Amino acid sequence: MIVDLPNTTTNEISKRLVEARGESGAVALGRVLTLILVTDESSADDAIGTANDASREHPSRVLVIVRGSTEGDSRLDAQIRVGGDAGAAEVIVLRLFGELAEHGSALVTPLLLPDAPVVVWWAGEPPADPRAERIATMASRLIVDTGKAADPTAALQQLSRVAAPGITDLAWSRITRWRALLAAALDQPPYEEVTSITVSGAQDTPSVELMAAWLSHALDCPVTWERTAPGTGMVGVKLTRASGDVSIVREDGTVATMTQPGQPVRRVALHRRTDVECLTEELRRLEEDELFADVLTKGMPRLNGVSA
Repeated sequence: MIVDLPNTTTNEISKRLVEARGESGAVALGRVLTLILVTDESSADDAIGTANDASREHPSRVLVIVRGSTEGDSRLDAQIRVGGDAGAAEVIVLRLFGELAEHGSALVTPLLLPDAPVVVWWAGEPPADPRAERIATMASRLIVDTGKAADPTAALQQLSRVAAPGITDLAWSRITRWRALLAAALDQPPYEEVTSITVSGAQDTPSVELMAAWLSHALDCPVTWERTAPGTGMVGVKLTRASGDVSIVREDGTVATMTQPGQPVRRVALHRRTDVECLTEELRRLEEDELFADVLTKGMPRLNGVSA
C-alpha cells in the first residue's frame, strides 16, 4: 500500500502511517531498528529497493531523506509504503525542498521507532565526515559507500582521515568472503610467516585498496598492487610463504581459483556481492567495527608509495 502526502507535516505523516498500517493489515511489532537512508532523487528508487530487500532479514522502519533543491519555498512531500510495497519494512519517504532540505535530522526525529537502534546509510556520494553530519548524532552506526563516490579513491582517502569505530563502508563488506577464505587458508599448516603480498584489482574499486590495507596491517609485510583495467573489481590475492604461495584468483567475477601448497587446486564460488548482501551484513552487527577503523587508520598509511 502506498500513500502520497504532498506538502505535508510530520504530524500528518504519523497519523496516516497508523491508518495505512491498519488498512493494509501490517503491524509495527517486530521492527528491530530504524534505518535512515540519505539519497538524492536520481538514486532514490534503487536505494529504497535495496533497503526493502535487506529488511526481510532485519524488519525495520526505513526513513528516506531525499534532498531536493534548496531554492524556493520550504516544502515536505512524503510517501508512506507499508505491506507488500515495503518488503518487511515500513518505508517513509521524505522529499525536502527549500530551507527544509538542510534540516532532515529534525524532521526524522518524531518518526524514529522508540527504544530501537538507529543506523544512517548514505547511499550515494559519502559526506566528507559522516560524524559531522547533524543526523549522525542520533545513530549508533554510520554506513557509507565509497564505491558510489564520483572519485572512489579520493573518497576512501578522505574516509581514512575521519575514521572512527562507528563508521563502516560497503566497500569493506564487499570483500568479506575474500577475507574469510584467506584467513581460513592461513589457519591451516604449515604455519609460516607471509613474506610478501600481491593484490590484483582495479584502482577505481576501493575494495581493492581496503584488501591491501587489511593484509598489510594484519600480516605486517610489504604489499604490491597489480592494477587491472577499470571495472574489473577485485581480481586476486597472492600470499608468499617459504613453502609456496597461497593465491585466490577471480577473473570472471563469479568463480575463483584457489591454490595452496600440498592441496589440490579448488574452484570456489566467489561472486561479486550485491548492495543488498552488503547492507544486510552490516545491519547484523550494530556494535562498533573496530577492525575496519584500524584498517583505515593503521593499514591505509602503510600503502603510501605501494609498488605497482
